[in-house]
Amino acid sequence: MPKLLKPPRLRSGDLIGVVAPASPMKHDRLDNGIRYLENLGYRVKLGKHVYHETGYLAGCDAARADDINKMFRDPKVKAIFCVRGGYGTPRLLPLLDYRAIKANPKIFVGYSDITAIQLAMLRHAGLITFSGPMVAAEMAKGLNPFTEENFWRILTHSEPLGDLARPGENRYQAIARGRASGPLLGGCLSLVASLIGSPHFPDVKSSIFFVEEIGEAPYRIDRFLAQLREAGIFKRIGGFVLGQMTDCVPTDGEPSQTIDDLMRDFIRPLKVPALAGLDYGHVDVKYTLPFGVRAELRVGRDKQFLRIVESAVR
Repeated sequence: MPKLLKPPRLRSGDLIGVVAPASPMKHDRLDNGIRYLENLGYRVKLGKHVYHETGYLAGCDAARADDINKMFRDPKVKAIFCVRGGYGTPRLLPLLDYRAIKANPKIFVGYSDITAIQLAMLRHAGLITFSGPMVAAEMAKGLNPFTEENFWRILTHSEPLGDLARPGENRYQAIARGRASGPLLGGCLSLVASLIGSPHFPDVKSSIFFVEEIGEAPYRIDRFLAQLREAGIFKRIGGFVLGQMTDCVPTDGEPSQTIDDLMRDFIRPLKVPALAGLDYGHVDVKYTLPFGVRAELRVGRDKQFLRIVESAVR
């Protein structure tokens, strides 16, 4: 994996490029998200093909990839925000200009289906990217104050984010005790699993490996975790963090394992520190997580924490 590249921090008045690498969006939602950014003092540049639609894709593969490549090549664009997730980003991975990305490191934000692009950018260019709110999703409907504060803090300040404490009286749940430090890696579980065995999957050695998911029944989560185990991914990680598993419930009242059962079967035997409850994923209240920066994980009898100890921007 190449040497890590930290993008320059975002400053007031900077130009933000907006791209649609996955599925199309409702135009009024995109308008609302753009208005949100402009009201904060940023300028916005839309990708040429951002309004295209091809079935469940926001345009053909070449057009969607071209928008990303051009945003990285444009010296006026200081950050690139994705419109939404959905489907289709793994189709773009061989079309991205990783040389241009490496030569022009800049903030790149998205999550969910965008996970595939973020893992590939880390693998091929060493670029630290940000798994966080998107323009026609959270920004369009209004960011939760907790989410908003942490999102802009990590993009605009060149200091480590520090402890990722849970808001309110919420607490982490211990899966397995221990201590570890290493780079943060992971994302949406189904996208992580889909990249295993491809040339776009980064090295997970000693990583603090985090996952989240939405709308997948436990039997499918079981399948993804088994794939990670059998591909040797779990043998290399240094720690594990479970984010929010939104609507990952059994269907039609059928007998089922629970997510806790799956943690017992797949994660606890790894003998690495592991915890659950991270506020991250397809939820309104969440942290923005930078792929590739160093973090510390501690899971004890009475105390658990996840701490980002390295800045994500310069």
